[in-house]
Amino acid sequence: MNPELNKYRVGQGMFRTTAADGFNGMFLFTIKGERLKIIASDGEGWKHVSVSKQDQPTRVPNWELMCAVKELFFGDAWAVQFHPPKSEYVNNHPGCLHLWQPDTHFPTPDSLLVGYKQKTPDDVKKESKSEALANYISANKCAASEREI
Repeated sequence: MNPELNKYRVGQGMFRTTAADGFNGMFLFTIKGERLKIIASDGEGWKHVSVSKQDQPTRVPNWELMCAVKELFFGDAWAVQFHPPKSEYVNNHPGCLHLWQPDTHFPTPDSLLVGYKQKTPDDVKKESKSEALANYISANKCAASEREI
């Protein structure tokens, strides 16, 4: 864990922890003007953070805030938000979102399945739908061929 995070660790009261607790603890941050409460834990093969807004506990954090939290706790590594089947929903805190990272490797999709790293949103807007589809098909064929080698 990034030792700098310890500056934001709750060190008093019922949720107090120390650096000796490692990844586990409650942390209070202000990011982009939003006061966030983050509870971090590790165990059962996962690292996990739950993220909520201190001043608006029923409003979920936005993408930009979640990206900042991801960088703070997981660095430049994969972390995911899960969307389980409805039968597995748990929502004890409506304004809270979660990030997860397994202790072992798990499969991740090729970035090409999302889009093109080398293109900006403006580049994509300029493409016609038929150009975009042709580029996507061509790139996927190329990526599939490279994986087969």
